[in-house]
Amino acid sequence: MQPASTLRMAALALLWGSGFLWIKLALDHGLSPAQITITRCALGTLVLLALARAAGQRLPRDRATWGRLAVAALFCNAVPFALFSVGEQTVDSGIAGVLNATTPLWSLLIGIALGTDRGLGRARLTGLLLGFAGTVLIFAPWQRSGLASWGALALLAAAASYAVAFAYMARKLTSGQAPLAVSAAQLMAATAWTTLALPAAGPVHPDLTALLAVTALGVLGTGVTFYLNYRLIADEGPTSAATVGYLLPVVSVTLGAVLLDERVGLRVVAGMAVVLAGVALTRHRSAKAFRGAGNRAPSPHRLSADEHPAQAP
Repeated sequence: MQPASTLRMAALALLWGSGFLWIKLALDHGLSPAQITITRCALGTLVLLALARAAGQRLPRDRATWGRLAVAALFCNAVPFALFSVGEQTVDSGIAGVLNATTPLWSLLIGIALGTDRGLGRARLTGLLLGFAGTVLIFAPWQRSGLASWGALALLAAAASYAVAFAYMARKLTSGQAPLAVSAAQLMAATAWTTLALPAAGPVHPDLTALLAVTALGVLGTGVTFYLNYRLIADEGPTSAATVGYLLPVVSVTLGAVLLDERVGLRVVAGMAVVLAGVALTRHRSAKAFRGAGNRAPSPHRLSADEHPAQAP
């Protein structure tokens, strides 16, 4: 991997992984889940619009594309962004990062259900079972101190929503044209979706910490991260870029423990390791396929759900 790509991967892992920290800080300092979701979508849209304009890319003009982007924006942005904010009201930011890593497991389940993923060999089936076993280990529903709660379920639902979005995008958004502009349009649609929640947003009483946190989440964790991921895919291919997903839980758990004094028990660490091992096994077939195909540089919209890197929280 080129030195520039290594730096992009490190920056991408840090910015995406820190998103869970920014959400927790914004919640703890006066912003509601709806306010966080609306603000981050709007700020991410502005960043991507600026990047698209600098690259000379124009927004889509046909209604059909905007209709498909509206569906993708609902499941890939509006719904999971809101669910992560709701979930982190009661769940630590580090745990949220770990549960986000289950997205490829949901993707594989959806692929099997839709009949689009027929390559379920022994290794991938083992990975699927192992990944969900790790999730159960993290939840520990048999203990009073377990994490099974509505907040944790909201985080799992967010990861599943990403998987639904990837399956849809792989079928309906296959154009590699103007990826920055298309993504800006998608976040614009997500901003429109989230404004529907304004009546439930509540009064605004943020302090400076909340404002800085939600700004970092929108500008860096939502806007800039797409550009870094886009460049990483273009330079190194989707399989290499997808490895960032394995770093996000480590970053989120570390930042939560160091900056928020979140306690991470041995059971959670073991569960995280099991989940990541399961995810690695579920990607066994597709990684081999991409090695055979060479390092092409498709748009992120061209990736299958199985190959799409983990998203920002």
